[in-house]
Amino acid sequence: MSVRVVVVDDRRLVAEALASALRVRGHRVLGAGAPAGRAADLVLGKQPEVCLLGSAAPEAPGALDLVQRLRREAPRVGVLVLGPVPSPRGVAVAFATGARGYVRHDERIEGVERAMAKVRAGEAAVAPALLREAFTELLSPSSGPDAEGARLASLLTEREIDVLLRIVEGEDTRLIAAGLGVAPSTARTHVQRLLTKLGTASRLEAAALAVRTGLLNHLPPRTAPLPPG
Repeated sequence: MSVRVVVVDDRRLVAEALASALRVRGHRVLGAGAPAGRAADLVLGKQPEVCLLGSAAPEAPGALDLVQRLRREAPRVGVLVLGPVPSPRGVAVAFATGARGYVRHDERIEGVERAMAKVRAGEAAVAPALLREAFTELLSPSSGPDAEGARLASLLTEREIDVLLRIVEGEDTRLIAAGLGVAPSTARTHVQRLLTKLGTASRLEAAALAVRTGLLNHLPPRTAPLPPG
């Protein structure tokens, strides 16, 4: 069953890719916008049934301001947050701000569709395991991911740090290759080495992990390009 949806994400390429996948599967995509902080007018103007809101760090201050605004100004629009893998606190924050659902970034498109259908029907859409983790995190907060972020940062070379920062910014293989001054095949090799070190299966998962663990806070700012290689 087709759903009228607007896709919003701070990473333009992510928003456009998801919108394209949903169109192919027969959904009526009314718009795809980025960054999320400026997408309120798009959603309010189109009045979709569902707003898919991608956030790398839903628990960060201001990350879900759009959800709160839509709850006030367009309560019929169901917001489905696509967040890190996993992010128990992010799940809790998403529902606290008014979202109707939370789906992991690495969820298959069929899972996203099922969640969209639930949200449109006014039901809560969240995997039971994520919900349990959210309650556990709220009742017994962990000691914090900072140590894990520092550990992961220590594993990365300068080249891998550069690649990770580009992935977080939403660059695809072509842009990464151009930024590094290497061939696309070489860029793919660097990306795969990075994913292996982080223990992740995809770029989206690597970006989510970097945000969730605070890894980005332990990386030096990107400056001049490194020599090709």
